Amino acid sequence: MTLLYLVFLAAPIALLLVGSVGETWTNTLLPSGFTGRWYAELLADPSFRRAFFVSLKVVALVCVLNALIGLPLAYAIHAAARRGVRLAARLVSLLPIAVPELVLGFGFVLVFSSDTLPWLGTFWIVVAGHLVLTLPYTVNALVADMQQLGLPALEQAAAGLGAPFGSRFLDIVLPLLATSLTSAMLTVAALSIGEFQLSNLVSGFLSRTYPVVLLQAFYGATGFACAATVVLLVLAVLAALATALTGRAGGSMRGAT
Repeated sequence: MTLLYLVFLAAPIALLLVGSVGETWTNTLLPSGFTGRWYAELLADPSFRRAFFVSLKVVALVCVLNALIGLPLAYAIHAAARRGVRLAARLVSLLPIAVPELVLGFGFVLVFSSDTLPWLGTFWIVVAGHLVLTLPYTVNALVADMQQLGLPALEQAAAGLGAPFGSRFLDIVLPLLATSLTSAMLTVAALSIGEFQLSNLVSGFLSRTYPVVLLQAFYGATGFACAATVVLLVLAVLAALATALTGRAGGSMRGAT
């Protein structure tokens, strides 16, 4: 059953790879001919180039904002005095995952298409939407790591030696969470680069991300659409591999210490 499941997952990816270098693919199981022109056309297409760089900018900003907001928020949740407060905060932080992306997207449409906040379709609304969707992954990953590292005991020991909060945070918390934070940022990057539903609802013509433009490719040549999808697939796989390697490196470092 596991083998069949892996074949089921791998077959569409293999067909995309084959279709991206096939000359024609019409009413047949596999394409005929071999060509690299689909990738050349993809590189020359201005709409895809613009969408690609928009996605990269969105990913970069979302990762920075996740680090700036997620780390203090995770620390505040972990340092909460009462268990009930910690539980409530974690439940609230998980709401963007529990709520369907379409619901969040329609909420953005209603709020930011008003006369008071006429920002729907702007680049920063796309960034805000991706931040809402990815922040729970950063927060919960950091909180889980803080619990395993035993930060309260380390901070109490440092406080007993006279270290102020700023020194404890910079010298103890940040170094111990560096690997976890890096892994969380790579996960955020993988999620953001492939996010479609909310982006399709809130982006404008100049703020369309790569997955939004990718949908339009399937209304044209099949080979071109396959090539465009392979590019997105490669980015997601690279982010996943980087996350796995970072987690492995972090585990090795902790094992050594």
